[in-house]
Amino acid sequence: MGNSHVNRLTEGGITSTLVRFAMPYLAANFLQALYGAVDLLIIGWFCNSAAVSAVSTSTQITQIVLSLVSGLTMGGTILIAQYVGAGKVGDAVDTISTMLTLFGVISLAMTAVMLLAASPLLMLMQTPEAAFGYALDYVLVTSAGTIFVIGYNAVSAMLRGLGDSRHPLIFVAIACVCNIVLDLVAVGVLGMGPGGAALATIISQGLSLFIAVIYLMRHDFIFDFKPKSFHIHKQRALQLVKLGIPVSLQDTTVHISFMFIAAIVNTMGVTASAAVGICGRFDAFAMLPPMAFSGAISALAAQNIGAGQPERAKKTLHRSILLSFACSVVFFAWAQIAPESIMTLFQFDPEVTAAGAQYLRTFSVDFLLVAFVFCYNGFFNGCGCTRYTMFNGIVSTLIIRVPLAFLFSNWMPDSLYGIGLAAPIASVIGLVIHVIMMRTSIWRQAGVAKTGTDETVPG
Repeated sequence: MGNSHVNRLTEGGITSTLVRFAMPYLAANFLQALYGAVDLLIIGWFCNSAAVSAVSTSTQITQIVLSLVSGLTMGGTILIAQYVGAGKVGDAVDTISTMLTLFGVISLAMTAVMLLAASPLLMLMQTPEAAFGYALDYVLVTSAGTIFVIGYNAVSAMLRGLGDSRHPLIFVAIACVCNIVLDLVAVGVLGMGPGGAALATIISQGLSLFIAVIYLMRHDFIFDFKPKSFHIHKQRALQLVKLGIPVSLQDTTVHISFMFIAAIVNTMGVTASAAVGICGRFDAFAMLPPMAFSGAISALAAQNIGAGQPERAKKTLHRSILLSFACSVVFFAWAQIAPESIMTLFQFDPEVTAAGAQYLRTFSVDFLLVAFVFCYNGFFNGCGCTRYTMFNGIVSTLIIRVPLAFLFSNWMPDSLYGIGLAAPIASVIGLVIHVIMMRTSIWRQAGVAKTGTDETVPG
């Protein structure tokens, strides 16, 4: 089997290894966030506020699918990385085979569920009547492309577990360029509205997945993608579920909380809904550095825990927090100094701009806090403590943030200051729990790659 995509993250300078792995991860996350931003930008340029509200609302639903997928694939990244760190390439290949086969089945089931549940979910979210038809089009079309979303994320996850963050960047860059061109044609030229933007997205993701698989098949990858190689190995499947389901539930819980908050905001009218939706796009970019370092620290911590180097893993966490915080300060300063400039990037409605500026004043404090919270999440996930991070995520989102958003919306019904303030308060609670967990020895002993074939990883 080939070794061109296996990179050890257990050797060399900690900062240089972290930056070298995290930068392509950051760029890939930036391009993925650009998907949603491009959809909303072009809808904002060529359509009305109802269409903008529709895309921002329906994105909360499609993000549930993505969070389910990313959580499960993170289980694959952690398991593959721990096996690579432990020198067990045979188990890593079995994990890849199991992950791809299992996710193929899951993608078909999720497609069916999303197609059936689209309309009820939009009604549950109190989608404004003027935006409902647009939102339904968007959700139905994106749901039909679920297999492409899952396929791309699975390929990226296995590569990152092997220490390769560069190729996932290349594959998503192809999809992003394609998406921008098709968005302009479908929405700007053909006038297809939100449904056209969704169609552009799934075509682009399908193309990216196809190119990724063809490339890996032709370049000495350790898994050959031949039909006979796709198997579900029971032990690996159980490990994937044990690691991935908690991460998936955590991510899904976060996005369900966003749905609740979107429903609360939707009761405040189309202007508030559009404003928070636009802020959500900026938020997606502001969260990119913490998310990138969180993903990077997961892979680095997993390989180092697998290799029996917990102190190196801990040092990597500290460096990732420092770098992540430095990036987050920039977005925080922008949101505090000139929030109106952020809003006018997406739409020129003065009422939407004013409402969004209110929201950003308080919500942007969270940009600083998640630099810590996300890195801790990634670290504990990489160590194998995924059930713990799930617990922390549920506490800080469903138990703290959503009730606070509801209370503040009633106390300040004519302002979005309170809705924005709920996020940083929830993050403070989550951070305190992380600091307490770090002082225990649980994370040092949570590695899962302790049994299996003892075959040396090539390279």
